[in-house]
Amino acid sequence: MIAHKHRSLTRIGIIGAGFSGLSSACCLAQAGFDVTIFEKNSTTGGRARSFEKDGFVFDMGPSWYWMPEVFEQFFDRFGKKVSDYYQLQRLDPSYRVFFPENEQLDMPADMEMIRTTFESLEKGSAQRLDRFLHEAMQKYKISMRTFVWKPSHSITEYMDFRLLRETFRLALFRSFSRHASQYFSNSKILRILEFPVLFLGAKPERTPALYSMMNYADLSLGTWYPQGGMGKIAEAMTNLAAQLGVKLITDAEVQKISIAGNKAVSVIAGNVDHEVDALVASADYEHVEQQLLSREHRVYDDDYWKSRVMSPSSLIFYLGIDKKIDGLLHHNLFFDEDFTQHASTIYDSKTWPQRPLFYVCCPSKSDSTVSPAGKENLFILIPVATNISSDERLRDQYLQMCMRRIEERTGTDISGHVKYQRSYAHEEFITDYNSYQGNAYGLANTLRQTAFLKPKMRSSKVENLFYTGQLTVPGPGVPPSIISGQIVAAEVEKYISRKLKKKG
Repeated sequence: MIAHKHRSLTRIGIIGAGFSGLSSACCLAQAGFDVTIFEKNSTTGGRARSFEKDGFVFDMGPSWYWMPEVFEQFFDRFGKKVSDYYQLQRLDPSYRVFFPENEQLDMPADMEMIRTTFESLEKGSAQRLDRFLHEAMQKYKISMRTFVWKPSHSITEYMDFRLLRETFRLALFRSFSRHASQYFSNSKILRILEFPVLFLGAKPERTPALYSMMNYADLSLGTWYPQGGMGKIAEAMTNLAAQLGVKLITDAEVQKISIAGNKAVSVIAGNVDHEVDALVASADYEHVEQQLLSREHRVYDDDYWKSRVMSPSSLIFYLGIDKKIDGLLHHNLFFDEDFTQHASTIYDSKTWPQRPLFYVCCPSKSDSTVSPAGKENLFILIPVATNISSDERLRDQYLQMCMRRIEERTGTDISGHVKYQRSYAHEEFITDYNSYQGNAYGLANTLRQTAFLKPKMRSSKVENLFYTGQLTVPGPGVPPSIISGQIVAAEVEKYISRKLKKKG
């Protein structure tokens, strides 16, 4: 057992105060280490930051609260509960989907009502949904129990008969689209099942059937909302980190990692040199390697990153509307245009879509604190290809297009009632997060970018440099990022423990 006082003298630096950085910081501080976070921006949360303007509180990025047990598990390890920090509400209906021909569908929270909804779209689909979700539940439980928590340093972690057997049960080698079409043929049902993988990962035909577990998270575990917005999660984790003794330095972009031999010895952040005994990079993986390390200390070269399949970027609009809007729920999916064509613009042609699908979040439907009384808070997101540029004219063109379609479907004038607006796209993702090609969600969830095939959590060139977040394991999304921070903390703790034992 290593003396706690020796751990307290061990300095752990963490680059970035997103969810994975905050998660790892809390775990390492709890283990007794001296932890400092260097955050580029003025507030924590990374892509899940929030901002307030004219009485409107906008979540800047993530807005779907799925897999609630991951959040409970995280806070529980510190003797806390989610309810100590924020109050959760299960949304019912979970979301509304707008289809062509002025059709729309509300997805209820109650499973029996979901079965009825599916059956109304396709005869016999209620029973097939039971089988589909049972298989999805098995994948979810196997993944959460066996795979998600592995550091995935190499394939040898999976060379076990039980793991190999469960790998085949996960249907890794079948595409999501093929898997879903074995159960259902109705186009509306398929769009509902495919939306999580399109918006957060890759084309359904390139996504492993494993990710049907996200349908279990959606339809079975439910869609939730933290009162006050998703920014409350980052606020909670930041407060917990402070209680545990983590030092947070904001407005402190890391300009360089100094290496001596094969070890990181310091980071230069905000023009100050900070010594470290180990370093965790929660910032963009490609940026850390290509910009903060010298060439001989990089594991992946520029050609490697160019060969990766990135998940979408996003064109986002934050709108403050000076009246209430009928016809919208908290979450709204506008699938009233061609799904396949939009997916092709993201992953094949890498161009701006002519008739995009988009998502609208109206949190003021569930939360009176995020907008002034009688007004509405709108977040509009269009998933788009990475590595394309935009200007104000193009952004305004897409905003007008989205507002026009919302107006047509709700029968409510919006464009004449916008009192605040702000846009956010590739250029801001790069400026604020050093995001590779302006990506919003990290690597696409393709088979060749799963588990040990992702960029490694531990550098093979710098022995005390570790990575966490959406470009390494387990992958993109809020719950995976929180898990990623816990995995990397355990890896750092093992590394430091070995070093301290050698010193006697």
